[in-house]
Amino acid sequence: MSSVRLAALAAALACASLWGTAAHAQVYRIVGPDGRVTFSDRPPPDANATPAPSLPLPASTGSAATATLPFELRNAATRFPVTLYTGKECGPCEAARSFLANRGIPFTEKTVSTDADARAVRNLSGANSLPFATVGGQHLVGFSDSEWAQYMDAAGYPRTSQLPPGYRNAPATPVVAVEPVRRAEPAAAAQAPAPARAQAPQAPLPLPSDPSPSNPLGLRF
Repeated sequence: MSSVRLAALAAALACASLWGTAAHAQVYRIVGPDGRVTFSDRPPPDANATPAPSLPLPASTGSAATATLPFELRNAATRFPVTLYTGKECGPCEAARSFLANRGIPFTEKTVSTDADARAVRNLSGANSLPFATVGGQHLVGFSDSEWAQYMDAAGYPRTSQLPPGYRNAPATPVVAVEPVRRAEPAAAAQAPAPARAQAPQAPLPLPSDPSPSNPLGLRF
């Protein structure tokens, strides 16, 4: 088999493996016997251990948006896409956004500004605080740079930015999409009633004349 065909086959197998693992991507938070906390994308050896509460992976991992990224970064962004939920005048939200930007982690930002947004995030996170982020299937409530760094390390994100020059994340959007209000179609202008046809003047009734034997009622013709 030619080297070209071997390379193509290897690439196909790599893609199949990547997408297969993406469906079950999970970051594990492991507490050792000494109380030390570590993070890994592999389950802990203790058979009784369970992964931290997590959210289901989004249906789309944004492969089109990550197609131009270096392999290591693209691999992490595909398996463990990051979504950040922020609010207005939120200092920790600004810190979380800066952390992701400085480390060069591509992420999707969702803004929480309405009651509907807040309810949706509460249903996802089970908490009432921001920032909130998802890393693949794992959720992070509140911001801690050291803890977030460990999650990103376990997810395979490079420790220094590898984003191409000029790369920009998509603009932030609300958690709950707002349907544009459609203007009602202007009602058809009511047609003005046709002007009434002028009626021909009617001849005046004949005035009575003096009765006579031939015209006993006195009618004038």
